[in-house]
Amino acid sequence: MSEKINIFWFRRDLRLDDNHGLFVALQSDLKVLPIFIFDEEILSKLPSKKDARVEFIHNSLEKLNESLKSIGKGIQYYHGNVLNIFKELVSKYKIEKVFTNEDYEPQAIARDYDIEKLLISQNIGFESFKDQVIFHKDEVLKADQSPYTIYTPYSKVWLENFKKEPPKNYPSEKHLKNLIDISPKNFGLKDFGFEETEIDFPSQKIDEKLIKDYDINRNDPFADKTSRLSIHLRFGTKSVRKIVEETKNLNEIFLKELIWREFFMQILYHFPKVVNQNFKPKYDGIKWLNNGEDLKKWCEGKTGFPIVDAGMRQLNETGFMHNRVRMIAASFLVKDLLIDWRIGEAYFAEKLLDYELSSNNGNWQWAAGTGCDAAPYFRIFNPTSQQEKFDKDFKYIKKWVPEFGTKDYPQPMIEHKFAREQTLEAYKLALDEK
Repeated sequence: MSEKINIFWFRRDLRLDDNHGLFVALQSDLKVLPIFIFDEEILSKLPSKKDARVEFIHNSLEKLNESLKSIGKGIQYYHGNVLNIFKELVSKYKIEKVFTNEDYEPQAIARDYDIEKLLISQNIGFESFKDQVIFHKDEVLKADQSPYTIYTPYSKVWLENFKKEPPKNYPSEKHLKNLIDISPKNFGLKDFGFEETEIDFPSQKIDEKLIKDYDINRNDPFADKTSRLSIHLRFGTKSVRKIVEETKNLNEIFLKELIWREFFMQILYHFPKVVNQNFKPKYDGIKWLNNGEDLKKWCEGKTGFPIVDAGMRQLNETGFMHNRVRMIAASFLVKDLLIDWRIGEAYFAEKLLDYELSSNNGNWQWAAGTGCDAAPYFRIFNPTSQQEKFDKDFKYIKKWVPEFGTKDYPQPMIEHKFAREQTLEAYKLALDEK
């Protein structure tokens, strides 16, 4: 192609409407080539070729291409090493600028640095925009410009800023005629070695009644009255601005859950060590047991603690676990079985449809007591009393553990009182050594 073009690089923003970076790209005088790269570095580390998240990304892109086909446009897919693909693009097109949306994960930041360096060497611009959050990494800071590490003051400033300056909309969908005319080749899951799964993906439609009653029902795992919007936030198939706009007057507790998401994102950005280290180094000396057989029972939902087992089986079967049960299952692994939170975090990362590094890491460190705004280390959930509180009629348990109450259901693998004392001792020893 001889004429100059711009590129828009889709990543965690798989939508044509209210897409900040795409909107800006489409305002320029040049035609825009939209691309998506299936990153081999990420895909090669996935443990299974039946990964529902890869399928969700592929399905979402196919829907976008279907809607673009009627106006003779389409998104070009690539598969391989990202840097090599950009070298290929640079040699094939006369590119003025590459537009994209910001990503705050350490690996993504390093990747973008390498891409920008390559583009600058070819006199090509690189611009990224805030899109997956209402307030990005540096927009909610303390008076001295340092990041908040406690949620409550962060959320207060977040809400103050939000009331002062509500987020604007970026109507990218009105300018799609500025995309390059292209008929993208069909690109199936099998083309890069993946297979379809049996997973049902949740709708991105907002249930107003569910949101209005969110604070009343959110802790009932059987009722399953959580929004299920997390996968759409994770991959940007629905704009966070639209979600906030449609829900902000319905339920403040729901809005605060969205603020938690942004709190953990800015923690990950400012403190990237949390990816594999305790936020609080005073807990580095904990002597974890990390018993392989115990881990296997937890992963399979065969611990003999029915609320934990129900949650793990729901996760294994659907790629989702109820939020309240996530806390109980995480606490059980770390504080009953004394298994390192990083091991549990990695298992959730493998299984969760809505896996988000910042939130997964933040919540696991919260459960372990090692995180920035964590539960104190001596707060240890009793899985039996948690079940009595949140599933007293065993409805959730019976749904996911059909053999519960029969001779086929295992006895508890550990006595909770003993496990609690053992954990308190391990944490105290680690703290005493500091």
